[in-house]
Amino acid sequence: MYRTNTCGELRLSNAGNTVTLAGWVQRTRKMGGMTFVDLRDRYGITQLVFNEATDAELCERANKLGREYCIQVTGSVSERESKNKNIPTGEIEIIVSQLNILSTSVTPPFTIEDNTDGGDDIRMKYRYLDLRRGCVRKNLELRHRMTIIIRNFLDSKDFIEVETPILIGSTPEGARDFVVPSRMNPGQFYALPQSPQTLKQLLMVSGFDRYFQIAKCFRDEDLRADRQPEFTQIDCEMSFVDQEDVINLFEDMARTLFKEVRGVELPAKLQQMTWHEAMRRFGSDKPDLRFGMEFVELMDVLKTGAFAVFDQAEYIGGICVPGCANYTRKQLDQLTDFVKRPQVGAKGLVYIKYNEDGTIKSSIDKFYTPEQLLKVKEKMGAKDGDLVLILSGEKTNKTRTQLCTLRLEMGDRLGLRDKNKFECLWIVDFPLFEWSDEEQRLMATHHPFTMPNPDDIPLLDEHPEQVRAKAYDFVCNGIEVGGGSLRIHDGKLQEKMFNILGFTPERAMAQFGFLINAFKYGAPPHAGLAFGLDRFVSIMAGLDSIRDCIAFPKNNSGRDVMLDAPGELDPKQLEELQLKVDLRQD
Repeated sequence: MYRTNTCGELRLSNAGNTVTLAGWVQRTRKMGGMTFVDLRDRYGITQLVFNEATDAELCERANKLGREYCIQVTGSVSERESKNKNIPTGEIEIIVSQLNILSTSVTPPFTIEDNTDGGDDIRMKYRYLDLRRGCVRKNLELRHRMTIIIRNFLDSKDFIEVETPILIGSTPEGARDFVVPSRMNPGQFYALPQSPQTLKQLLMVSGFDRYFQIAKCFRDEDLRADRQPEFTQIDCEMSFVDQEDVINLFEDMARTLFKEVRGVELPAKLQQMTWHEAMRRFGSDKPDLRFGMEFVELMDVLKTGAFAVFDQAEYIGGICVPGCANYTRKQLDQLTDFVKRPQVGAKGLVYIKYNEDGTIKSSIDKFYTPEQLLKVKEKMGAKDGDLVLILSGEKTNKTRTQLCTLRLEMGDRLGLRDKNKFECLWIVDFPLFEWSDEEQRLMATHHPFTMPNPDDIPLLDEHPEQVRAKAYDFVCNGIEVGGGSLRIHDGKLQEKMFNILGFTPERAMAQFGFLINAFKYGAPPHAGLAFGLDRFVSIMAGLDSIRDCIAFPKNNSGRDVMLDAPGELDPKQLEELQLKVDLRQD
C-alpha cells in the first residue's frame, strides 16, 4: 500500500509504530549528520528524519530531494526532542528506513506556503500548485462541508434535488447570456443558464412541490471581487407557500450553517427592513449593520439660502464618524479625493469637526453661523470629538449611494467591518420595476415572473413605478447572499407584466411560450430563493474575494490563465459550425 497513515494523523500515542506515509516535500533542512524533511499531504505535515550514521546512502538520497517531490517513506514513529506546537503532529517524527521517490518536481514558481511569494497572476496560472497551500485547501474543504450541511438540511425538509439542463434557450434575465452554437442546427444557438429560474418553475407545475439544486450559473458581465462568469447557486423553489414560509425556512437554514460552521448563534428571528428604509438609512439595499453611521437628512437645517450648493440640492445627508474630529487637513483632503473618484462620482465633501474642547471647525464656516452648525450637531446626534461628513446632490438615490460608499470607506478605515462578526437581515418590499436610462423603459427589478404585492396590483395600469414586489433578499455584512420572490402563477397577471415590460404577445410567446403554456395546466402558487454559494462560503471563511473559494476561478478579465481560455477555434471547427469570425470594429 502507498500509505498506512496520513501526514496529519500521527500522535505521541503512535510512538514505536512502523508506518508508511506518502506526500510532497515541503522543505528540507540539513543539520550536521541529520537531514530533516517536512512531508505534506492534504491532512497535514509530518517531520521525517534521515540519519547519516544509521544509513549514509539513504541520507544522501534524502539530501537530493527538492521541494514538491512526491515521495513515499517507511519508518518508525518517534518522540520529537524539539516539539513544534504550531502543527498537530509536532510531538512526533518519523525515523525513515525506506525512501521511494514517486515523482520529481521542477522548482515551483512560488513557495507552496500560506504566506507565499506568488502574486495573483502567477498563482492563477499554476492554480494546481496554489491548491496545495493549506489556506486555499481549507476554503474548499469549508465549501464541501457547507454543501453537505445544506443538502442534509434541505433533504430533511422534503426537498428533492433535481438537475436542470445546461444547454437551454436564451431568455432576458438582466445580464448577457453566454451562447453555444449548435452544429446540428446551423445558425442556431443554445444559451448557458443565468439561473434555472423558468425550469424550477416548471418543476412546480410538475408537482414536485419542493426542489433544490447546487446549480452552475453563467452570466457574461463585468467582473469584481464577488462576481465570476460562472458561479454556483443554492437554487430552491417551493409550492403552496407565502413569503413568510420561505423566509422562515431559509432563515433556519442560515442559522444551522452559522452554528455548525462558525459556532455563531443568529437571533431567533432576523429583522426585516423595507427597501425604502434601507435606502433612507444606509443608501444601499444590502446595508452593513456591523457598525452605525446611519444617514441623517439635513435639508431642513442646511437649505437656508446661505450656500448655493446645498440650496440647489435635492438631497443633503450626512454621517457622524465617532471620535474623528482630530482628523488632519491631509486626511480630510484624502476623503474629498476619495468621493470625487469616478467610481464614487461626488462633486465634493463637506466636513464639520466638533472638537473635544467644544469649538467647531468646518469647510462651510463662512456660510453658516456657529448656532446653525450646532443645530446640525443636534440633528446628527454628534458629540464633542466627532466628525460629520456631508454630501449633497441633485438626485436623491444617486447621492445616497455615494454617501453609502463613503460610509463603508470610513468603516474600513476605522476597522469596524470585523470579519468575525455577522449581522444578517432580510430586505423586503423592493420596487417591482426600475427605470433603465439605457433602455428608456421600465425593467423588472428582479425578473418578469416576480409577484406584485397584491395591495399594489391596482397601480399596475397607471403607476407601475409605485408597485412593490413580493421579493426578499438575505443580506449579511453588507453582501447580498441570496434573494428570491413569490412567482406569478396567474396567466392574465403574467400577460400584464409582459405588456408593462414592453413585450408584444408574439415576443413573449417566442421567449417564454413553454412557461406560458405550462401555466394553462393548473400552476400552483409558488415561490423560490437562491443563495450564492460562493459568496456564502467567502463570508464564512472571511475572504475578500469569491475567487479564493473556487477551485479553478477566472481572473478579472474573465480569462482562465491556467487553461488559456477563451481561445480561438480551429478553422475546421468554425466550418463545421458554419460560423465566420469578424473582428472588425465599427
